[in-house]
Amino acid sequence: MTSPTRVIVLWLPDWPVTALLRSEARAAARPVDGVADAAADPDDAPIAIMHANRVVACSASARREGVRRGQRRRDAQGACPRLRLVPADPARDERAFSPVLTRLEQLAPGVQPLRPGLCAIRARGPARFYGGEEQAASALLDELAACGIPDARAGVADGLFTAEQAARLMSPASIRIVPRGASAAFLSPLTIAALNDDDLVALLARLGVQTLGEFAALDIAAVRDRLGDHGARLHTLAGGSDSRPVVPRVPPPELAREVEFESPLELAEQVAFAVRTTADDVITGLDDAGLVCTEVRITLLDDRGGRSERVWLHPTCFDASALVDRVRWQLQATLEGESGAFGGENGGVTLVRIEPEAVDDTAHHQPALLGQGPDERLHHAMSRVQAMLGHRGVVTPLLAGGRWLGERERRVPWGDAERPAHPRDLPWPGSLPQPLPSEVYRPLRPAAVAASDGSPVAVDERGGMSAPPALLDGRQVAAWAGPWPVIERQWDPARARRAHRFQMVDTDQTAWLLVLEDERWWIEGRYT
Repeated sequence: MTSPTRVIVLWLPDWPVTALLRSEARAAARPVDGVADAAADPDDAPIAIMHANRVVACSASARREGVRRGQRRRDAQGACPRLRLVPADPARDERAFSPVLTRLEQLAPGVQPLRPGLCAIRARGPARFYGGEEQAASALLDELAACGIPDARAGVADGLFTAEQAARLMSPASIRIVPRGASAAFLSPLTIAALNDDDLVALLARLGVQTLGEFAALDIAAVRDRLGDHGARLHTLAGGSDSRPVVPRVPPPELAREVEFESPLELAEQVAFAVRTTADDVITGLDDAGLVCTEVRITLLDDRGGRSERVWLHPTCFDASALVDRVRWQLQATLEGESGAFGGENGGVTLVRIEPEAVDDTAHHQPALLGQGPDERLHHAMSRVQAMLGHRGVVTPLLAGGRWLGERERRVPWGDAERPAHPRDLPWPGSLPQPLPSEVYRPLRPAAVAASDGSPVAVDERGGMSAPPALLDGRQVAAWAGPWPVIERQWDPARARRAHRFQMVDTDQTAWLLVLEDERWWIEGRYT
């Protein structure tokens, strides 16, 4: 059997929480330096990352209030009523971890990511360079601290498994070194839960085996007969004989490009013309790597310290002209006046950075064998119109959440995959159930609803009607239903709203959705 390799394992506790805070900081366009996103301190607010209705990670402040990994949602909220619950997102964790790996590779090439928040490095090279294993681990932790991750921990041992357990061991020191040949003795008192196999842990617990040392003492032949090759593999790990090699990752190609201007440019057309070569370089780099860009981040800096950063999406993939259009549109969104020049607090543009945020294989975006399909022709036509009219010249409807029909329709520019501020999959008490009106009026149309004697119909505070509705804008009401109260934000006087909905059918068999608010009637929609 191959002898275990000396390994340095770096563990970043609560990484899903850190990744969430970094992504939120970046979405808010906060200034960044390298990978130090100046994210909020995880201790500021209790946060729990949820998967399958259980806590998979939580912040330090949440743990102080009794939240633990593995807790059910209800138990976690009972321990900390102000707990913020966030769904797990492995892709978000990967994206946030990638720049950290890049930063570590500048100090010690050959980093192997084990999972987001955990990576390994062969100890031999860094130990020789820095003068010892402890000095090498300390240098790596210092680099992580410079990245805004001060609580990282390091373990040095024979093999990946032992080094990971050393890094995870709770101790005052941030570096734990297991001497050569001492892996079995170090692992022996640890609980069998370290094997991270729930079924095996439950079986061994029923057999009275509680520690890795007790498991390693079992006969390997008996373990293989009872648990198979997987059990035999875990038996080897428990005995400190982990022979897995460290497999360094292949760093991704550098796809981002930027251009600096010695003299700041103040006109949007000047900047767009100047970045054409840079956009071509981005597309050429993607082609050489066999990739296309479906999501791009554009960063603009001006000579007064201003910064504009935005992520643009594309329904298919970007070409050079589409990248130039996004730069122009982003500039136009920040410019003042019709002349297209910077004004007010803005300065001239000094740097433009184009960074592919999401890429895909070129093979997935090849044109059809017998010509372009109708969807692709439609996209090219809409893109040409958008290039002439501007970013918001062509919009598409997006269904969002809300209690009012006007709130549920959002219009986003063509090609943008913007998520609505109010997701429709959330519960919306008081929202209108199906079927919805086929025509929605924006803004609402005023209406007059009267009783049979001509007096206006009103609703009191307890939901009682003054009289049945008989006339709608002079037409007879054949049938009606309601009222259904909609009460919003009573705690906020500026945004509080109280209204009542009605459905009415006139003698022409046209159905209407009406709203009574502040003693005034409005038509919200029509059913056909």
